[in-house]
Amino acid sequence: MSNQEEGLKLWGGRFTGATDPLMDLYNASLPYDKKMYKVDLEGTKVYTEGLEKINLLTKDELSEIHRGLKLIEAEWAEGKFVEKPGDEDIHTANERRLGELIGRGISGKVHTGRSRNDQVATDMRLYVRDNLTQLADYLKQFIQVIIKRAEQEIDVLMPGYTHLQRAQPIRWSHWLSMYATYFTEDYERLNQIVKRLNKSPLGAGALAGHPYGIDREYIAERLGFDSVIGNSLAAVSDRDFVVETMFWSSLFMNHISRFSEDLIIYSTGEFGFIKLADAYSTGSSLMPQKKNPDSLELLRGKSGRCFGALAGFLMSIKSIPSTYNKDMQEDKEPLFDTLITVEHSILIASGVVSTLNIDAERMKNALTMDMLATDLADYLVRRGVPFRETHHISGECVRQAEELNLSGIDQLSLEQLKSIDSRFEADVASTFDFEASVEKRTATGGTSKTAVLKQLDALNEKLES
Repeated sequence: MSNQEEGLKLWGGRFTGATDPLMDLYNASLPYDKKMYKVDLEGTKVYTEGLEKINLLTKDELSEIHRGLKLIEAEWAEGKFVEKPGDEDIHTANERRLGELIGRGISGKVHTGRSRNDQVATDMRLYVRDNLTQLADYLKQFIQVIIKRAEQEIDVLMPGYTHLQRAQPIRWSHWLSMYATYFTEDYERLNQIVKRLNKSPLGAGALAGHPYGIDREYIAERLGFDSVIGNSLAAVSDRDFVVETMFWSSLFMNHISRFSEDLIIYSTGEFGFIKLADAYSTGSSLMPQKKNPDSLELLRGKSGRCFGALAGFLMSIKSIPSTYNKDMQEDKEPLFDTLITVEHSILIASGVVSTLNIDAERMKNALTMDMLATDLADYLVRRGVPFRETHHISGECVRQAEELNLSGIDQLSLEQLKSIDSRFEADVASTFDFEASVEKRTATGGTSKTAVLKQLDALNEKLES
């Protein structure tokens, strides 16, 4: 191959002037889209099978092309692929190398009827599908780690909070089940996105369709797609699957951020409910006593990275006209960064949960009798008193205990309680029991042992369905 041939651009026939070197750099995407080398080669492999089916390639030509593609894949996998000037993107690089290996006479037929527009759309869908399938597997394992921990520590009680104020006693496993619920809904949404994106754009050409009547359904099936995108204009221009992936990632990372915030608070000296493993903590460069929850802080911080990537890409595509425009090249960097950020976040979060230690005694000691004020109101409700009235009565009990400097409402004598409301009886003492409080909440979704175990069983069923 001559130096002149080596430098040919896929689109260069019309152009005689040299491109601004900065424009070449500005236009190039190989530095980041080369990670799609495998799906690009797979797409070409199957596409050429389609060309052979309509007699645009001979069986011998197809065999030689497949031999070359296999060699290129090995070069990429072994880190031996040599990138050259003029390799704008992964598609250009692979096609150039194929020509070097098998000759341009055969390799030049590979692109027959195909455009980089439908080629890149296909690569992106294959790449995202593979990555989301892997993420779904990691996420499932993460949820199972949470569920297993909840089952093992079902008997541990802790304060439940609203407005970061102690509210009512709950089980630690109930708190774990809350986030397992959020993450299971994320898991279900993720699988829905995979199903929606699993449609083939290949064979749509630049925008108007394929001029040689290629069997798009055959190509789609061979690449593992469920169907084809029925409109060639939409096939090359649709990036909704990228937006959905990045939106899903932002929502998931929002849940991870809230999860991390709770654990950061619970790990402080003021709470002391949990202690992170050394593997997920760091020390201070100045204060030797410090153990910082850096893993959780990074999880919380990287959520903003994903939010920003989504917002940026939405702005990139909001005003582009129909079919393919070069703006769409801006889908890859934020998408790739988001996918790797989410993958690492799931793995780190799994490690944090599986290795942290809880202080069950500290959690129990954080429970205070004022958290049973609602139970005191419920005591009277069971005797036929309207809740709005019992709410006021219970509040008066709390006020009086505070005025008398008592440690809690359980320290009020029966006579003092009766002075507030005569319907209190001696059995009111049974109300002041944290275990009894949580065990009353047996309705679906509650914090009793049976209710929490049902939640965990239901989540496990969803993961296995």
